[in-house]
Amino acid sequence: MKKILVTGASGFIGYSVCNALSRLGKNVCGAVRNINSLTNDNMFEYISVGEIGPETKWKKALEKIDCIIHCAGKVDEINKKKDLDAYRLVNIDGTKRLAEQAASIGVKRFVFLSSIKVNGENTCEIDNNKIFTNNDIPFPKNAYSISKFEAEKVLWEVSSITGLELVVLRLPLVYGFGAKANLLRLIKLINFGIPLPFGLIKNQRSLIGIDNLVDVLIKCIDCPEANGKIFLVSDGQDLSTPDLLRHIASAMGCKVRFFPFPISLLKLLGFFIGKSSEIDRLIGSLQVDIEYTKKILNWSPPISTKEGIRRMVQGK
Repeated sequence: MKKILVTGASGFIGYSVCNALSRLGKNVCGAVRNINSLTNDNMFEYISVGEIGPETKWKKALEKIDCIIHCAGKVDEINKKKDLDAYRLVNIDGTKRLAEQAASIGVKRFVFLSSIKVNGENTCEIDNNKIFTNNDIPFPKNAYSISKFEAEKVLWEVSSITGLELVVLRLPLVYGFGAKANLLRLIKLINFGIPLPFGLIKNQRSLIGIDNLVDVLIKCIDCPEANGKIFLVSDGQDLSTPDLLRHIASAMGCKVRFFPFPISLLKLLGFFIGKSSEIDRLIGSLQVDIEYTKKILNWSPPISTKEGIRRMVQGK
């Protein structure tokens, strides 16, 4: 039986991947910074690797590993000062270190969780009719997305030299029970029970539920055709911000109301309160084409967005 190492196993995505794989009877090990702060009441084992960077010692964690799903990394921090060197230390140097040590001891496949931000921040910034594809010329704009793109390039270099099989997934917003940041803010907005100024927003955004992400990752572990490919993933159902809020409110058993408010004033308000990035995400479009992913992996998202949001809100 293949043994799978999942990095970032204490995080939202990594923990979900480990649990799902273990429920399927897979031999999985979760790599974390510090095992002492965790309660291991799961069906999988944890292993401590310390801080991820250019000096991380992966040898013990890589024993008998056939495939790595690399979820760990320095995440995008909205409205905070972006230090490219800090992102590079973890997302580039740390990833390179792991891939080189993995290849040196015979790990067969490396599945890297990258970001759709490698393609760009918003599809409407490039072309009003644009939908991101796996063949797009990369257009990363902030420290996080630049570091993810540079990590991809480093991995392709390691793969070409060593023969390590590489699969890259560029993820949009991942939602599910345990997700934090933006989605928690949207839930809080609905809980206020007041009309929201989003009535004029007509954007479209792709997102992926954690169950659908886990499902496609399982495909990437074994599918021979996945080697050497870049995949874009989503639920296959794009939503406007008002539609997303309606789905969340419905799952909460309540309603959400909107009133028309000029989008230009929303942008101006975001600038003055230091929330420009958050407002841009609320009003901008970001759509991905998953037809290539579906074809190569023989995959379709098994869970609808409506059901995925219900599971997120109701803790399932």
